[in-house]
This record gives sequence, C-alpha cells and structure tokens, in this order.
Amino acid sequence: MKTIQRLKKNEDFQVVFKKGKSFANRQFVVYVLRHPGQPCSRLGLSVSKKMGNAVMRNHIKRCIKEIFRDMADRLEPGNDYIIISRRPVRTMSYHEMQGSLMHVLRKAGVIAEHKDEL
Repeated sequence: MKTIQRLKKNEDFQVVFKKGKSFANRQFVVYVLRHPGQPCSRLGLSVSKKMGNAVMRNHIKRCIKEIFRDMADRLEPGNDYIIISRRPVRTMSYHEMQGSLMHVLRKAGVIAEHKDEL
C-alpha cells in the first residue's frame, strides 16, 4: 500500500492553493498539485468551525483520512491534496462521503477509473 503523509504547515497549504488546480462538487473542494518525483502523496484537510463542534469536525476528518487510506493504491503517487469539506458533509454517511470524494477525484483525473479491487 502506498503511504499518504499529511500536509501541516501553512506554507505547504499556500503553495498548493496557489499552484494547484481545484475541483469541486457540492460536498467537497479538492486542490491537487502534482509532484512527479515525490515518492508519496500528501493530504491536507480543512474543516471549518461552521461544520459543527469539535466532535463533528474530527469525525469528518477521520472519515476523509480513512477514505484516502482505502484509495491509496488507486491514487497517482506524488501528489499533494487539500480537501475542504462543505456543509452538506455534516449529514452524510461514510459511504456517501466516499462516493462524493471519488467523484471529485475522478474529475481531477488522479484516480483510476476501473482497477480491480482485491
């Protein structure tokens, strides 16, 4: 399984915001910055305080991290991703979040369309 590291520093976020491309649907905004030479992908999350209390925000972040961990084999290696969640995510189940996030990543062209799952 490919590893996914975290984006934590503000400078890293700013580089992805400025140089990366954005893709969105009603639930998520995804910024993607391609780094062909980088060995592993990096993930940054942004969940606003408008989404709810700390418990709700942490639940959303845990779900998104788990979805990315599950999809790591199908993602292009070496990209930086920032995922911003929007309000409709508050009422979504894990599987609905997974489908919505897969939709945005397909729009971005960073996920394989048809890869056999083991």
